[in-house]
Amino acid sequence: MQPQNKVRSYQDLSVWQKAMDLVVTIYKATSAFPKTETYGLANQLRRAAISVASNIAEGSAKRSTREFIRFINIASGSVAEMQTQTILSQRLDYFDAVTYARVIQSVDEIGRMLHGLQESLREKLNADLLVT
Repeated sequence: MQPQNKVRSYQDLSVWQKAMDLVVTIYKATSAFPKTETYGLANQLRRAAISVASNIAEGSAKRSTREFIRFINIASGSVAEMQTQTILSQRLDYFDAVTYARVIQSVDEIGRMLHGLQESLREKLNADLLVT
């Protein structure tokens, strides 16, 4: 019998789903930024958010656990960028308290999930190395 929660694609990963939700949240939240930030902080936040979801997808498509881990590392770097950019956005009063709390909580959760996925992939890689 096949497990019901089998991951068939990166789209089945809850971390990818949450990253995609965060992209939408970031796009909506940054649309209220001052026009002077269109190509500055707003663009950086959007690019970092897209990078998280995109690197999860790309790493998954590589079909190599070692490569997947590398792309999860890149996604984790983008999470750190987003944390910094979110804090800066709040300090510049571009995010109200509610938006800031929602975004930073989501960014932190995705960071934790990526860490867990990375650990799981490392365990799989180590187990595969022991078998060969």
